[in-house]
Amino acid sequence: MSPQVEILIISVIVAVSCALLGTFLVLRRMSMMSDSITHTILLGIVLAFFITHDLSSPLLIIGAALMGVVTVWLTELVSQTRLLAEDAAIGLVFPLLFSIAIILITRFAGSVHLDTDSVLLGELAFAPFDRMIIGGKDIGAKAIYTTGILLLINIVSIAVLFKEFKLATFDSVLAVVLGFSPTFVHYWLMTLVSITAVGAFEAVGSVLVVAFMIGPPVTAYLLTDNLKHMLILSGVIGAINGVLGYKIATLFDVSIAGSMAVMTGIVFMLVFIFAPNRGLLRTILLRRNQKLEFAKMILLFHLYNHSDGEEEAGEYEVEAIPVQLNWDSKFTKKIIRMLEQEGQIRIADGIAKLTEKGYKTSVQNYNTLFS
Repeated sequence: MSPQVEILIISVIVAVSCALLGTFLVLRRMSMMSDSITHTILLGIVLAFFITHDLSSPLLIIGAALMGVVTVWLTELVSQTRLLAEDAAIGLVFPLLFSIAIILITRFAGSVHLDTDSVLLGELAFAPFDRMIIGGKDIGAKAIYTTGILLLINIVSIAVLFKEFKLATFDSVLAVVLGFSPTFVHYWLMTLVSITAVGAFEAVGSVLVVAFMIGPPVTAYLLTDNLKHMLILSGVIGAINGVLGYKIATLFDVSIAGSMAVMTGIVFMLVFIFAPNRGLLRTILLRRNQKLEFAKMILLFHLYNHSDGEEEAGEYEVEAIPVQLNWDSKFTKKIIRMLEQEGQIRIADGIAKLTEKGYKTSVQNYNTLFS
């Protein structure tokens, strides 16, 4: 297997693994917590290294996972005092724990290969050089197997606890009534986030972990309201971002992780603008149509109020309408033209008059609004 293929496999596995967990973080409005955890677990790695003096020890992952849980616990402890909002609590706990890790590395582990730059930025190009050797046989890059195990754990956890995750995310009170603990689900999710982050550290770095954990889910959120569909879309979008990011990196000879993060942002922006139901263009068009429909209804009401109760009796001078309604003349002409094309009004000798259709529409709108 070529190094290029191994890099693609690693990036896709990490992207899908992070996106699945990130879906619940986004829905819980805890997106910034992922950034906090992916930095503060460095302290767990450092403390575990001081105990084991072995960078390959599994205790490093355990230490990182525990520190991720500690980060969440401390953040909630501070925010529960109601003296600080949750985002302010994150901004307090995250720099504190991360700075302690940096100080410990620079003071006591300066000669050890525990580089903060590589932890933050990562370098996928080096991942294929760390091989998995079993029985003297090279079976591929180690990162493929470590991140693959993490992906399997995340998929199994979500599959087994899907109902619990769903209820704890959308209605924690109902979850308690049904007899299970939202707190357990919450901290298990945070533990998975911590384990996934540390497992992806060496290969992609924490910056890309955050990008994959938040970018694909928020992109999928703009495309669907179904949780299962959102999980699937998040994984697919994350994988696409990984592949396209690698292609761009090889094309322009730039950072692989950086290219993938940039591609994640580009894909989100495209969906943000062009999403069929929640996209920016769709929203602008919808608001424009709502403004026009409301204006047409107001003008029909205005003519209706000048009627004597008989159909087609509502009429008013066209030139006086902008003054009475405090509208721009150009906008008024546009509304009048639209109503005339719809057969709601007719213009004769400078007088706007309701047609039978316009009169019935006015009555219907009036009854709908005031019944």
